Amino acid sequence: MKKLQIIPLALIALILMSMKGDKEAYQLFNTKGGKAKYKAMLNDALDADIVFFGELHNNPISHWLQYGLTKDIFEQKGSNLVLGAEMFESDNQLLLDEYLSGSIRDKNFEEEARLWKNYKTDYKPLVEFARENKLNFVATNIPRRYASVVYKKGFEGLDSLSGEAKKYIAPLPVQYDPDLKGYKDMLAGMEEMGGHANPNLPKAQAIKDATMAYFILQNWKAGQTFIHFNGTYHSNNFEGIVWYLKQAKPDLNILTIASVEQDSVDELEEANANLADYILCIPKDMTKTH
Repeated sequence: MKKLQIIPLALIALILMSMKGDKEAYQLFNTKGGKAKYKAMLNDALDADIVFFGELHNNPISHWLQYGLTKDIFEQKGSNLVLGAEMFESDNQLLLDEYLSGSIRDKNFEEEARLWKNYKTDYKPLVEFARENKLNFVATNIPRRYASVVYKKGFEGLDSLSGEAKKYIAPLPVQYDPDLKGYKDMLAGMEEMGGHANPNLPKAQAIKDATMAYFILQNWKAGQTFIHFNGTYHSNNFEGIVWYLKQAKPDLNILTIASVEQDSVDELEEANANLADYILCIPKDMTKTH
């Protein structure tokens, strides 16, 4: 009789030890730091006009969840889902459209579109999903050569561009608030590293944010859900692209997702609270995609 009692207790002990030893790949938190469920985030995404998925560019969990969320939104919204990404520059929209429609081969697209080095592992699955399901995919970012102009010469440097070039940029002049936390932190970070704080650096970031906001609005219609993929710093603290969208259309229902890394994902660190509506917390030792 004693053996019959000991065996179940031993099994329970093993199960509890096993559960204690589980290593979580990620944990979702709400903006206040409470643990959140994926289903709650999905439901909020389905209600949103614009969803910003802020990623860590080399983090596989960010990319895996981006793809999963896109698929789940599509199951509910169908053709009313639109995709867009920082990783594609606005002057490559024609190339992207031609590839999505099947007019050109992937070889031509990948050779000509100035793709990021991790395109095949991290962004191609999203492009292929859009292609298979006949969804629009918007190249939202400013061509990097024009962001470089702002870094060197400030916003004024864009005035000398041709009318054709300006089609790929948010309408000028753009609003700019140097007191936004993200832009101030950018300059402070340079100073902390002992570098010269070029005051044009946050302006180069702002012209990217403004341009991405502009092309999102140009390609979104009421009733659609637009999911946008960008570095998390472009939408953290409800700033960056989000700030520009709110200046243009304050009544938009916007959902933001931020990505952070911590030593432990059991609790959200205070510094990472309030970054977004949902915070995707990932272990620091997670493997990288590049």
